Amino acid sequence: MTTFDDSERAELVFDKDGVRLTVEDAVATVTLTNPAKRNAQSPALWRALTEAGRSLPGSVRIVVLRGEGKSFSAGLDRQAFTPEGFDGEPSFLEMARGSDADLDALIAEYQEAFTWWRRSDIVSIAAVQGHAIGAGFQLALACDLRIVADDVQFAMRETSLGLVPDLTGTHPLVSLVGYARALEICATGRFVHAEEAERIGLANIAVPAAELDAAVRDLSAALLAAPRSAVIETKALLQGASDRSYEEQRVAERAAQARRLRDLAGLGD
Repeated sequence: MTTFDDSERAELVFDKDGVRLTVEDAVATVTLTNPAKRNAQSPALWRALTEAGRSLPGSVRIVVLRGEGKSFSAGLDRQAFTPEGFDGEPSFLEMARGSDADLDALIAEYQEAFTWWRRSDIVSIAAVQGHAIGAGFQLALACDLRIVADDVQFAMRETSLGLVPDLTGTHPLVSLVGYARALEICATGRFVHAEEAERIGLANIAVPAAELDAAVRDLSAALLAAPRSAVIETKALLQGASDRSYEEQRVAERAAQARRLRDLAGLGD
């Protein structure tokens, strides 16, 4: 099966710390590349993901996020919970002993890997198979859209470990499934499988695992069919809708449409 990061067609931007970024025309693919550890996450991987966002060429309109192997991402590498932690990184115990300001700054740095996926100038698609647990679940939630294989297993296990989800996943989760269901999913740490994920809005589409790449290609092509500026304006309108009143959204729609009409008439800035 041909994949989005086919080296014969896509330009390699970088490949390090478990993350590979390739670009083919208007589509970039970010791939988690440590299938032997089910694409477990670490601070080094998070920094590489942040770099991937900063390295996108201006021509990119679609960013696809994938994981090699049977699992999208099984979450945080358990080495983080050991006294020694990761080489060159503070262990959880060391983090806990730091000041509130230092701890806040460190978590904020980690969160940067999860924040750029909703930039207004791109549409991000998570192609999710197998395990997407904890940080893996939150990384899928960081994207605009999710296409899942029929073997997907979402779970938010942080609360079960005495922690909280802190990698930006709580806001999109509540937005997608509502407060009560989000609380139940997080507090129990249970698995959400493909059928339920599609039914409750976690997934846009659920397909057989063998059809995952094709489904992402089809969605990417459909998104690219519309003019880029119209997609950007529409995304901005929808992203701000929950923070506006009905009347404020009407005003925002009128302003956005005026910009589009002037642009189409050749009267834009």
